[in-house]
Amino acid sequence: MAIRPDALPTDPSALTEMVLALDAENEKLRVAMQTLKEMIFGKRSERLAVLVDEQLALELGDLETDATLPVQANDDVPAAKPPGKVRKKARRNIGALPKHLPRCEQVLEPEATACLCCQGQLHKIGEDVSEVLDIIPAILRVLRTIRPKYGCRSCTDGVVQVKALPRLIESGMASTALVTHVVVSKFAWYLPLYRQVQILAGQGVNLDRATLAGWVKRAAWWLKSLYELQLRTIQASPRVFCDETPMPVLDPGRHRTRICQFWAHAMDDRPWGGPSPPAVAYVFADGRGTEEIAGQLTDFSGILQVDGYAAYKALARGHGGAIQLAFCLAHARRKFVEIYKMMQSPFAHEVIERLQAVYAIEAEIRGSSAEQRLAARRTRSAPLMAALKARLTAMVDQLFSQSKLTEAINYTLNHWDGLTLFLRDGRVEVDSNTVERSMRPIAMGRRNSLFSGSDGGAESWAILASLVNTAKLHELDPQAYLNDVLERIVSGRTKSHQLHELLAWNWKAARERVAQAAA
Repeated sequence: MAIRPDALPTDPSALTEMVLALDAENEKLRVAMQTLKEMIFGKRSERLAVLVDEQLALELGDLETDATLPVQANDDVPAAKPPGKVRKKARRNIGALPKHLPRCEQVLEPEATACLCCQGQLHKIGEDVSEVLDIIPAILRVLRTIRPKYGCRSCTDGVVQVKALPRLIESGMASTALVTHVVVSKFAWYLPLYRQVQILAGQGVNLDRATLAGWVKRAAWWLKSLYELQLRTIQASPRVFCDETPMPVLDPGRHRTRICQFWAHAMDDRPWGGPSPPAVAYVFADGRGTEEIAGQLTDFSGILQVDGYAAYKALARGHGGAIQLAFCLAHARRKFVEIYKMMQSPFAHEVIERLQAVYAIEAEIRGSSAEQRLAARRTRSAPLMAALKARLTAMVDQLFSQSKLTEAINYTLNHWDGLTLFLRDGRVEVDSNTVERSMRPIAMGRRNSLFSGSDGGAESWAILASLVNTAKLHELDPQAYLNDVLERIVSGRTKSHQLHELLAWNWKAARERVAQAAA
């Protein structure tokens, strides 16, 4: 509503307060407008933020995108390359195709092997060999199982016949390999079921999408016990990463979707050589409140590395000190990155550079033991963080209380104990990017599939995505892994008390032992 001249206060102090309030409101609106522009037109990753004045003219759009995941847990790159640092060569596979792939030889012989001069027989003096990577597209075939019957001519009974093998889909016409292919295509490579139906139709096999959905549901039913074991194993770790992301679920009664949640629980001790292998398990829930996460972590005690969401803080308070929260330094940094991108704030730039120095130390000590990491952090990172806190504390009193920069500073200071837990425990990471990276497959699958068709479908999604993405963390072929696991469970070769053998890291170790024994 416009302010009328007669409504303006005559008191100078009151008028000053009104101007300051309007200025604060205008700043919020400007920030909101700039944020919307960034969401619609801006880059999707903070890695692409230009933080060096000399590089402001080098915005190259898609050419700046790096699809390779960094080895370190943070998503940061140095603002400027150290002088004299040699640029790493691009990872190209030139003339060295993998040795484990089968070779199919194609020999090209001359039309004639007689000498053009004397007509004598030519003899082989050498050869040139070149290799190219080839592919055989997926071939659909019909697997016929024949069970002969044998009987005695002298007796009236005693017919002998092998029992039929158990099937993943009883009375169905899909093999375990085909069902696994559908599951892996959807949850590992983000190919929705309707697209798979179109691909199968192109090969002359017409199926309904509901049929494939039934296969997926049946596979999740067989794998539920293994998934629950994997989830319990992660939650039994003394250090767990946790995060949540929205999952739209179709609500038929309202003819629209309702927003549910996928909670991710992850563990990974590789950065310091600890005992916990990389793994992730997703849990489907109706909401993202304290009740949902408290129900999932009922018996958990240890370090929970998360962002600053209030539900985690309430969870820690409800456990009476059994859960210690380690907050994410990347989340705190991200707030200053957003401010710098919108306002070019020199102080935000300063904070980013200070945090980049901490991340540079983390990159150097990655792979060292927990004791070595802790010693380096106390010697090198602790002074940097102490200086950052002093700088933030001194600056916050000089800023307007409702500015975005003040909000970023207050967020960092209010979470300081959890943000600096890595200075007191060498096993703790500086951020929660371990679990955030595990959220990317869910986000990509959600983008392609748009929503889950039901609560049951979302639960199947959580089960299958957990096993498939954990296999990918161990650099396994999801198709080979899941097919073998399903075959073992369906056939009964692996009993319920032996399910730990089918966890991705144990399955991989068993395969490696067999390969070493055969070598």
